[in-house]
Amino acid sequence: MTVAVLWLVAALSPWAAPAAREIRLEDRLLPPSSSHPFGTDDLGRDLLARVVAATPLSLFIGLTAATMSLFVGFLIGSLAGYFGGALDLLLSRVIEVVLCFPVLFLLLALAAFLPPSPSTVILAIGLTTWPGDARLARAEILKARRLDYTRAAQVAGVSTSRILVRHLLPNALAPLLVSAAFGVAYAILAEAALSFLGVGLPASAASWGGILSTARDYIEEAWWMALFPGVALFLTVAAYNLLAEGLRRASTERGL
Repeated sequence: MTVAVLWLVAALSPWAAPAAREIRLEDRLLPPSSSHPFGTDDLGRDLLARVVAATPLSLFIGLTAATMSLFVGFLIGSLAGYFGGALDLLLSRVIEVVLCFPVLFLLLALAAFLPPSPSTVILAIGLTTWPGDARLARAEILKARRLDYTRAAQVAGVSTSRILVRHLLPNALAPLLVSAAFGVAYAILAEAALSFLGVGLPASAASWGGILSTARDYIEEAWWMALFPGVALFLTVAAYNLLAEGLRRASTERGL
């Protein structure tokens, strides 16, 4: 239900966008009131409008980055699990090397060398979070390739790509979807962290991390600037974590 509320807020964002960009210095740092339920920021912009306007961008970045991570992870993990041998050894070492580096440092390194934009954030998150999906895909493919229908397809001369897509992917899809749901939550949190540090989205873009970054300078006199975007970020991440947990339980019960 919480995810549905998020999508409803995202659908209303076009109406909030003009108010989110309107600068009124005479209304700067106003506390929450009937005219401004979330108060205003340091430039007099309505904070509720900015939080709502940031919702679709955060959801888009989270879903796209998680999809990229899932695609790269499944591709590498399935190749390692299906072919095995030297290729499995090589790809497994690559996965382990990437896992040795702290993800936040990799994100900062990629974001620092690329211009700040949504595509940069998506690329940085997608290319640094795939090892977890790769390891999961490898384990599922290793298990599924020993089953009778996979061996029958190999004997029948079915191509490797078709076996991976038509026979092995459906069996690995349930745990991968659970991982992807967690990945969306992580990507949204990572985007907020990058924007908070000033290397994510442009300063002109409405983002929860950017609002929180500005709120640091006014935390004593304008507590609402940190509270409301922080609550929105918390509820979004919690919603996708609960969705992932529900998918995990459903897949486990189905497996039983």
